[in-house]
Amino acid sequence: MTEDRGELPPGLALSWGVLPAQRRGPKPALSIEQIVDTGIEFGDRDGFEAISLQRIAAHLGVTTNAMYRYVRSKEELIVLVHEKAVGLPPELPQGWRPAAIAWVDAQVKLYDDRPWLLDVPIRGAPVTPNLLRWVEAMLQALAETGLSQHDNLGCLMLLDGYARNYANLARQLGSSDNTPVQAEQVGRFLVPRLIDGNYPILTSMYTNQEYEDGLDDDLEFGLARILDGIEVLIAKQ
Repeated sequence: MTEDRGELPPGLALSWGVLPAQRRGPKPALSIEQIVDTGIEFGDRDGFEAISLQRIAAHLGVTTNAMYRYVRSKEELIVLVHEKAVGLPPELPQGWRPAAIAWVDAQVKLYDDRPWLLDVPIRGAPVTPNLLRWVEAMLQALAETGLSQHDNLGCLMLLDGYARNYANLARQLGSSDNTPVQAEQVGRFLVPRLIDGNYPILTSMYTNQEYEDGLDDDLEFGLARILDGIEVLIAKQ
């Protein structure tokens, strides 16, 4: 299918399979799918900054200028790479609350598998097929709450933001070279100073090993509090 992409945002038409009108000349040597797959390969191996028209062109044996036969800009490339790398959402269980837990867990796992997705700029609401499937799946689960569509979308944004923030924190902690808070040496240094400085709650938490770097059950705890809040909103209808 071909169509004039006109003033549409970069990547929107291509993500929906709408190809640019074919130009006269030799048959294209590459495909958009090849370019996108190579971008994902670079992201998985070297991170978000590695996804560039220049690097992909060199890998595929063409000039950078030749890439513009397929994508209009780096922004369009990133939209297409992001869209395919995200993929489709999982099948969600029945019930809005179990569905929300599964939806958030799936996002956190996706970001754990492909942490570079956290670096993709957010330039507006999702408009590409796979991203919209994630939105549609959660909105369908929330439809049973009886909340308005506006409130359901707000709940979805809250869940999405929570998943993204948790995944980003996990990535930073996982890549940190800093000494963990609960290291024995840090404890010996801090506890007497916490006592002398009048930090009684933190002193208690630290000595009981309740104050630490690890996330442990933080994902489940925070998510449960969000879902409890949504239940309160439902009850107020």
